[in-house]
Amino acid sequence: MTTYAPFPLIDLSGSPRERGRTHGKAAADRLRRGAKMYAESLLKSGVDWKELERRAEAMVPAIEKFDPAYVEEMRGIAEGANEPFAAVVLMNARTELVVAARKQQAAQQIAQVPDGCTAALALPEASADGVLLHGQNWDWRAECAETGVVLRIRRDDGPDILTFTEAGGLARSGMNSAGIGLTANALECDRDYQRGPGVPLPFIRRKVLEAAHLAFAVHTVVATPKLGSNHMAVSHCGGEAFGFECAPDDTFWIAPDRGLYVHANHWIAESARAKVKDTGLAETPDSIYRDKRVRDQLSPKRGKLTLEDFRQAFFDDWGTPHSVCRPPRLSNRGVMTATTAMILMRPAEGHLEACPMPALNRQFTTYTLTPDRTAQKQAAE
Repeated sequence: MTTYAPFPLIDLSGSPRERGRTHGKAAADRLRRGAKMYAESLLKSGVDWKELERRAEAMVPAIEKFDPAYVEEMRGIAEGANEPFAAVVLMNARTELVVAARKQQAAQQIAQVPDGCTAALALPEASADGVLLHGQNWDWRAECAETGVVLRIRRDDGPDILTFTEAGGLARSGMNSAGIGLTANALECDRDYQRGPGVPLPFIRRKVLEAAHLAFAVHTVVATPKLGSNHMAVSHCGGEAFGFECAPDDTFWIAPDRGLYVHANHWIAESARAKVKDTGLAETPDSIYRDKRVRDQLSPKRGKLTLEDFRQAFFDDWGTPHSVCRPPRLSNRGVMTATTAMILMRPAEGHLEACPMPALNRQFTTYTLTPDRTAQKQAAE
């Protein structure tokens, strides 16, 4: 079985600019590779580097309005990596930038596919030891198994954060010291990219992970304008969790079923399916049974679930290569895709395990965050 290098852990602290410089310096090579990959996708749709820089700068006002510290952090990343600022914006808004380019030149097929993912969480009542469990498989471009990083962000103005993301990105999935966990899955609908301005998804995820209370995290998901659809599962170690299916102009929430929640890449809320047209299943038709396969494996173990049960469910290879755990394969756009990472978390304990390319590699690395028990208790009261 192939061995992949663990995702590097990068410790960040200080001001947003200082955090960015540390991030950029430590992840320069991975950031450079990721930005090159997405820039090549844009070039295939007629967007050269000069135009990319223009579009990146055009996004800055919306990001700055959402949180000016994020622009500062991105500028620091660019300085630390000695890369253009546009490259860092690209790593944080690649979905929005590439989809916009594709829609402008719809006759062309560019090398971009939706993020796939299969996520699950178990409330304390469903786990073996009364501790909330949360995890996912991230299905995306195979190259990203070698561009991912884990950031441990020590903050003076809120909970500390542990997040898995692409190098140069501010957040993707993870947890904070107040016990809030987050995973995200791609969705598509007929309302996507028809309005603006909106906030690119990584900044919304980062804001969720900065929240000291579940209510603040939920507010961020529901109230922030978006350009495209997305699903986010937000949990709190005190025993509450919800899934949010987000269209650009609406949000539909879903509660766990008897302590268990599973979501892949299609809309499942009845209220959502009555209002939006799912346009993503044509590219991710396996989403329907990936969801079911994980749910069927976890459901009989309610009250006894462990991270090992999550691990085995996420390793499911039925229907391979169109499976829960995907080996590298060419997409219908000619791009090599795979399950690039498996993430498993126990947010109450600040415990995160990550495995790059799990269909070919079974080596997990554990990353830790010191829990803030006082904050966890206050947030649960």
